[in-house]
Amino acid sequence: MNNVPTVTRYALSFTTGALLAREVAILAPLHDAHGDWERVRDHAVADNLLQARTRASSVRLARETVKRLSVLTDEEVRLVVEATAAERAHLMWVAACRRYDLVGEFAEEVLRERFLLLASTLRHDEFDSFVRSKALWHEELAGIKESTLHKLRSNVFRMLREAELLSVAGHITPALLSERVLTLLDARTPSDARFFPTRQVELQEVAL
Repeated sequence: MNNVPTVTRYALSFTTGALLAREVAILAPLHDAHGDWERVRDHAVADNLLQARTRASSVRLARETVKRLSVLTDEEVRLVVEATAAERAHLMWVAACRRYDLVGEFAEEVLRERFLLLASTLRHDEFDSFVRSKALWHEELAGIKESTLHKLRSNVFRMLREAELLSVAGHITPALLSERVLTLLDARTPSDARFFPTRQVELQEVAL
């Protein structure tokens, strides 16, 4: 009998858009009126709410935005609607980390770890080394093309810059999470503050 645990394949379809903060600001308020995310997606495509140049682009962008929103709780979606720009960016970074395990693991195991070890920068080769290490257990990464790796890396770093967690020069920017965002992230165990370069999650644990 084979007792080797099954390894879940990484979803690698996060090359559409980047953080999608502008798009979620448009679609999130529609959820209550439509009742579910599929209807929100269909409405976005039908009326080109995201102002895509082609229908195909509209479909891809609306689908990806809804995928990200669907991993947020109802309370988080409500906060996305009324959030400040910084709060919305932080929540959408969390959404990307939840939706895509590869992104979430990179955030926790590389970005936050380097921050805690007082490393001031995050470079492209750190992402490449991370992907190569994961390829030992994930065959979908073992034969990845260089062009695909470049697209994945480029979009992850673009998301980090849009969330203001990384400067253009590659310097890690400590995240100052608002109290209401941190409260929502701490509702999960472990806290999803682990996706950020911050010591707030440590301070919360000490306070408890």
